[in-house]
Amino acid sequence: MASRGRRKFLATLLSAVVAPRLAGPALGKSIHEIGLQLFTVRDLLERDFEGTLAGIAGLGYRQVEFAGIVGPSPRQALSVLKRHGLVAPSSHAGSYEQLESQLPRILQDANERDQKFIVCGFLDESRRRSLDDWKRVCQTFNSIGERAKKAGLGFAYHNHDFEFMPMDGQIPYDIVLAETDPGLVKMEIDLYWMAKAKRDPVAYFQRYPARFPLVHIKDMARDGTITDVGKGVIDFKRILGYATLAGIAHYFVEHDNPTDPMLSIETSLRYVQQLGLRPG
Repeated sequence: MASRGRRKFLATLLSAVVAPRLAGPALGKSIHEIGLQLFTVRDLLERDFEGTLAGIAGLGYRQVEFAGIVGPSPRQALSVLKRHGLVAPSSHAGSYEQLESQLPRILQDANERDQKFIVCGFLDESRRRSLDDWKRVCQTFNSIGERAKKAGLGFAYHNHDFEFMPMDGQIPYDIVLAETDPGLVKMEIDLYWMAKAKRDPVAYFQRYPARFPLVHIKDMARDGTITDVGKGVIDFKRILGYATLAGIAHYFVEHDNPTDPMLSIETSLRYVQQLGLRPG
């Protein structure tokens, strides 16, 4: 009896310690505001910046993320966003080289748009040819993150699939997570590129909790191409069920090259809403 009681006690203790770390939140947990990565509608924005943002807001989006868009000044953009009930918590702040050479301007622009984060959206191949290159990148990321923090902003890195290609027996994405300061460098996880690389984001959430404040909700078709959210093979309900563990605060629907951008972003938004992860 004593042995049975001890086993029950140990099982209860193990459950109390392990379960909070491994289990995600309830699937009905609401997303406060669903966002859109504006790269999806970049051509429309170039033709009609305010009209496109008005259409995005009319569909039900409440947040947007800038990337690769030539538009009005940051202050003018903020005025347009406010008129349509939108906010821009983050932006892809140019290339890695621009972050190195133009960081003061990038930080100023971000603050003028009332952002919370700046994001490094891509790393040129010339900067990542060896593990030593990746370690130098991590040092630069720490420096950028420190300067961003002093400016009242967070800094994050957005993945593609090349970060998961083994290099001398190591995974560059793991190096970035291990070699950067968690207080200075966060991650914007792109679920399409993670799936393309055949990696499980939940495993990363469990290993590096609270490190992923930004997420791109982007789906992968069976042939490996990008498709509207809900039309592909990614199990968003499972992945987003771990949002609290991951530290996700901002969710951006994205499609790199939709045939009909407005139809695509509406289709994707409605699917996310049907998951029970509704704006609230």
